[in-house]
Amino acid sequence: MFSELSPLGVGIGFREPLRSEIFLQRNRVDFLEIIAERYLDVTDRKERELDLLAAHFPLIPHGINLSIGSAQGVDSDYLGKFAALIRRINPLWWSEHLCFTQAGGIDIGHLSPLPYTREAVNVVCRNIDRVRRAIDCPLLLENIAYLVTVPGAEMSEAQFIAEIAERSDCGLLLDVTNLYTNGVNHNYDVEGFLSEFPLERVVQLHFAGGYWQDGVLIDSHSHATFPEVWQLMEKVVAQACLKGIVLERDENLPPFEELATELERARALGRQYQKWD
Repeated sequence: MFSELSPLGVGIGFREPLRSEIFLQRNRVDFLEIIAERYLDVTDRKERELDLLAAHFPLIPHGINLSIGSAQGVDSDYLGKFAALIRRINPLWWSEHLCFTQAGGIDIGHLSPLPYTREAVNVVCRNIDRVRRAIDCPLLLENIAYLVTVPGAEMSEAQFIAEIAERSDCGLLLDVTNLYTNGVNHNYDVEGFLSEFPLERVVQLHFAGGYWQDGVLIDSHSHATFPEVWQLMEKVVAQACLKGIVLERDENLPPFEELATELERARALGRQYQKWD
């Protein structure tokens, strides 16, 4: 299924401060990834913005708060709004984080890691079945960055993601910066992760830059991409069934030319390994 998806190339996460530059330099941006939550309960202004973006770029919705790992299940009202957004823009795929953001009916305010257990696999797959009944569009699951690990693991992180992807037949969004960040902060073998990870299911990549604070690498989307992340990304691009790469930048926005330079480097990687023309 994923090999049949059309390649989109290289895109950027849409942020309002970047809007003018993105439109001025449309030839350097192949598609936009939009934060879905910004277009679920929309004002007229946001509806017009969405229509404007859709008229000029392919759009890929990226969810933050579906909480696909919640034992309580996904919120029906939220899911209905998300499904309406998908119907409106008809994307090639959409993505959500493999985590939970709600517990006991409370929004906990951040992306929280799941325990790497068979019970958690069952919960996620059950929730994906529920989501699929509402949204008929390929779903990609994204690995998250985390500062704490949940005890009681019955498998590795890569094995956990692989089992969910296999059982649910989902695609994957591999955030190479998250992977590198976790490897640094938790001292685990990134190469070992990739050896267990189903790269044939990787449809999209994320990349970004962070910063160091008190010996901890923070995934802040606020700086240029580290050289180590570029090296890791090339290894993944060479092996994955890749259709798109997205640069995420949320803070400390530089002149657009700096972002465009990173986009061009990512585009060149895709061309080098014949992912797109």
